[in-house]
Amino acid sequence: MELTKEEQAALNGEMGESLKTAYRILVATGEATNAEKLVPIQWAHLSGVNYNTIGDSGEEFLSMLSKDAKVKVKTTLNPMGFDIDNVSKYNLDQNFIEKQQSIRDSYIRMGVEPTFSCTPYEIYDLPEKNTQVSFAESNAAIYANSLGNLKTNKESAFSALASALTGKSPYSDLRKENTESSTTIRMMLENPNEMDFGLLGFFAGKVADTSVSISGVAKPDKRSCKSLCAGMGTSGTCAKFDFVGEEDNDSEKVDFGKEEMNNIFDELNTTESGDVITLGSPQLGLDELSDLSSMLKGRAFTKNCMIFCPRAIQNQARKLGYTNEIEKAGGEILSDCCTCLTPLINKDETDAVTTNSVKAAYYLKNSTGVDVNLKSLSKIVEEDTK
Repeated sequence: MELTKEEQAALNGEMGESLKTAYRILVATGEATNAEKLVPIQWAHLSGVNYNTIGDSGEEFLSMLSKDAKVKVKTTLNPMGFDIDNVSKYNLDQNFIEKQQSIRDSYIRMGVEPTFSCTPYEIYDLPEKNTQVSFAESNAAIYANSLGNLKTNKESAFSALASALTGKSPYSDLRKENTESSTTIRMMLENPNEMDFGLLGFFAGKVADTSVSISGVAKPDKRSCKSLCAGMGTSGTCAKFDFVGEEDNDSEKVDFGKEEMNNIFDELNTTESGDVITLGSPQLGLDELSDLSSMLKGRAFTKNCMIFCPRAIQNQARKLGYTNEIEKAGGEILSDCCTCLTPLINKDETDAVTTNSVKAAYYLKNSTGVDVNLKSLSKIVEEDTK
């Protein structure tokens, strides 16, 4: 891979150990993806924040790195394990709390914006079309490529962090102009809801490679688009989709109908009811909180309901009064964390969770061991409120 003199000097260690490590990661990633060069990026979004995900070795690495490393571009951050405003209610292990705080502090020392959100596109305006970014959160990467008209590969925690520290990323795969899909999924469902789009995304992640076209459906609302991105990012390497009116005759055609949907549903749905409801994986945006507030008017949840959203969005929602109806209905609004991999939900205290999120269903089932009752938001409001 061709490097500039400055990049080669940094790789040789002439600009310090932190940049040497970052460039080693980028060069290894670039060589693995046949990149011929590095290109500048304007924004990095980092995963590798939750202590449950990165453990002691990750915490120690970040602590060491943050002694002298600083990010060179706008850098945002994925959710961590808890909301500091509510942590005392959940009887969390003190070691987890201290390690999570250490990770948080390390990122802040490096100049990372402590957004703790998997939906940075809900918090900040997106840059102009075709801008190169480096997003590690899979739903955010897919959203950026497919709906934000940006360019990013589905980055790892290490490659996105290296991009943040250098302002560069390997020029490969979806960063290039010619990224046409070789697969078209034909949507065969009528009037699909947000959960159906999540199941479609999970199916697409399994059958498609880098990108996929979807026919048979107009562009859905934002909730369904986010659900599609999250489902796709959970099950495979696919990192871009587009809605097409006419099918490319050269592409492979794959149908997604009731049979395919039911197969995915049966894979993820493991119980008929949940002890707790979780909403917000990806975290809810301002429009979704507004919709939820309207749906809950005059109703109350019959079981605990945890609602995850970015702190910046929660603050806006409170000013606009959207949170009043939600909290009156018994919903607990949490920021800085998410359903996936949080110690707030564990097998010792929760047997099953009801959620409309395909992504949450996958991680609850496979990483936490909690059973999942998967159903749409409208059905949750109909069946689990009174």
